[in-house]
Amino acid sequence: MSPFGVSRLGQYPIGYTSGMHGDHLLVQARRIAGLSQGAFAAAAGTSRPTLSAYEHGRKSPTLETVARIVGVVGLELTLAPKVDFRQTATDRGRPILVPSALPRLSLERAFAVVELPLHLNWSDRGRSFDLRNRHDRARVYEIVVREGGPADVLTYVDGALLVDLWDELVLPAAVRDAWQSIVAEANHRAA
Repeated sequence: MSPFGVSRLGQYPIGYTSGMHGDHLLVQARRIAGLSQGAFAAAAGTSRPTLSAYEHGRKSPTLETVARIVGVVGLELTLAPKVDFRQTATDRGRPILVPSALPRLSLERAFAVVELPLHLNWSDRGRSFDLRNRHDRARVYEIVVREGGPADVLTYVDGALLVDLWDELVLPAAVRDAWQSIVAEANHRAA
């Protein structure tokens, strides 16, 4: 399991089923840093019991406190567009879900080696895809955009890399049409 809650084989990241809270952020920051709870608390200038209470939701840290604690391991809090999904069309009876904004992945996740779950890659079970390889990344994006749901898109698709690959992807016309406006909007903002 990587520090981002994503296994090397591309399992779903933690925290997508509910909103991200300070306690989740602190656990994630500690895992990224590879520190024990005691070492993280000491580095942050707080006690281990207090950090434990934050991590387990027994106490609610202020935003300033979370920023200070994650800052000691070289991280910062940032804002990112909220990504919602809406059904825009159907393709052969299956809904096509399109994000309201293209998600961005960390470099580690955007260029990981992944094994897609069975519901996405049932015909080539066990195959690993190296997302550093443009051809492999295009294949994963084709599969996820065509077959995946919101959690799959948030796990495997980086918006900037999708825009870069968009014209090369082999997608059913209904899927391409459904996603075209969000990709074109992102491409326009980048220009």
